[in-house]
Amino acid sequence: MLIDKIKSVYFIGIGGIGMSALARYFKFLGKDVMGYDRAGTQLTQELELAGIQIVLDSDVNAIGAQFRDAQSTLVVVTPAIRKEDHEQWLFFEQNGFAIKKRSEVLGIITKHTYCFAIAGTHGKTTTTSILGHLLFEAKLDVTCFVGGVVENYQSNLIGQGKTITVVEADEFDRSFLRLFPNSACITSTEADHLDIFGDAKSMLEAFKDFSNLVEDKSKLYVTEQVDLQGVKVGFTKDCSFYIENIIIENGWYFFDIITPKEIIKNVKFGLPGRHNLSNALVAFSMAYNYGVQSDILVKALASFKGVRRRFSYIVRNNDLVYIDDYAHHPTEILAVSQAVHEMYPDKEILAIFQPHLFSRTRDFMSEFAEALSTFDNVVLLDIYPAREKPISGVTSKVLLNQVTSKNKNLVVKEDLISFIKDAKQKVILTIGAGDIGEMVIDIKNAIK
Repeated sequence: MLIDKIKSVYFIGIGGIGMSALARYFKFLGKDVMGYDRAGTQLTQELELAGIQIVLDSDVNAIGAQFRDAQSTLVVVTPAIRKEDHEQWLFFEQNGFAIKKRSEVLGIITKHTYCFAIAGTHGKTTTTSILGHLLFEAKLDVTCFVGGVVENYQSNLIGQGKTITVVEADEFDRSFLRLFPNSACITSTEADHLDIFGDAKSMLEAFKDFSNLVEDKSKLYVTEQVDLQGVKVGFTKDCSFYIENIIIENGWYFFDIITPKEIIKNVKFGLPGRHNLSNALVAFSMAYNYGVQSDILVKALASFKGVRRRFSYIVRNNDLVYIDDYAHHPTEILAVSQAVHEMYPDKEILAIFQPHLFSRTRDFMSEFAEALSTFDNVVLLDIYPAREKPISGVTSKVLLNQVTSKNKNLVVKEDLISFIKDAKQKVILTIGAGDIGEMVIDIKNAIK
């Protein structure tokens, strides 16, 4: 498939964070872009402001006239929507349209560019956005597809380049094996998506297959936790790139980066948590070895503002702090806990978590309970099902019973804001990958 032959692109599930980035990209290329999603969100509203038409009706008649030509229209679909339940999808299939998954379209794009691919069960979105920001600030011809909204750009698409791409390499459904990376990293290989892989061994094999897509292992970067061949990045002297002399001042990290060529002192970075320092170092190392000068990279790291829903400060003043984070795996929750306790060691913290997927909650029940128990005050919402049906015996109540925090509550979503307004804690966290993110603005308005 040649992208320059396509005149229009129709998205089924356009409101997804990855899908919406592709939609913006095709709009930038001058294509007609339209899409369906089941409900309007902040993301779909932003797409409409960018001139992209959104429909919330799956009826075939809602498809625009210019998107009905099978010879010039590409249809992009998401596995989050079932084909059997969607009239438009069936219409496109029955009439011979080219229908591609998001990962397949990214594969087509990356095949014809120099591609940086960011893989790992944790840290993909933040590392991708940092690398995209570094390359953009270096004035390279880059487009970066991000699985989150980058605060510097208020978009999930950085740049409008045609020769370099930065993409998240998603292990779900082995999608990352459809990419064509010239340089790649793997931030972590902890077990996740066991509903797809079956077991941790099968998931690790998929990461090995991904690593083999990069023939030159000097362009494959791995953290200390990843047992694969590549350029090691981390916090010890065994690594090719490592960080030392870390201090915290006024909510900022300052540290030194040791590279194979030089020592770069007093680097400044604003995202809390050691996991974010690791993400920043991976991105720095990839850009550094690509040839970007260290002074440009240091300045860009200091100016990076973060990704929406990745330890995002929603309210931040002397009286109250409200942070929102996308964490949906036990390791990610532990990373958030480490960061918030490091930044606010003397303040009482309220952690509100919405579990994501019945299968993930089942597979990591004890790990979730252990991670959540690092907070003294915990609220659980009901499990967000996403693509799944309920699993017998897997509920937030069962999880809450295993949490050992001194104060713990199960709250229905409709009562959450009232609960928060009555809370005494001065640091509030909302955590999860479900629709809790849609409540952030309402929570902010209520507590201010």
